[in-house]
Amino acid sequence: MHNPPSAVALAGLLGWTLLLIVWMEAARVAWVARGRVAANEFRPDNANLSPFMQRLARAHANCIEGLPLFGGLLLLALATQRSALTDPLAPWLLAARVVQSSVHVASTSVPAVNLRFAAFCVQLAIAARWTWGLLFG
Repeated sequence: MHNPPSAVALAGLLGWTLLLIVWMEAARVAWVARGRVAANEFRPDNANLSPFMQRLARAHANCIEGLPLFGGLLLLALATQRSALTDPLAPWLLAARVVQSSVHVASTSVPAVNLRFAAFCVQLAIAARWTWGLLFG
């Protein structure tokens, strides 16, 4: 059976969020195993860890924050059999999310932050289009 692009994008958003948390928790396990941090010393934002770990925590949090909006729109379209509205842009939304998170983890330079923001704006524009279409289309 063929899954519509909206379903694939929704699974991709969930999978990407899962990948980031698994990556972060694997790194935390390594820190504990090396004796660099006690198991009870982790802060939710990794503020007491490396800048990379802080960026990873924030990238994961961004995914969690966006999931109700982007995932909700995809789920609504799928549940109401209106994924023809979301299918064309669904892969682009997922790609923009992956770019945003990847750049977030990689760097906080001005060009990186600008690229990250541009990727987020793409997601917002797609969400606005879908919301309009689902409400008034």
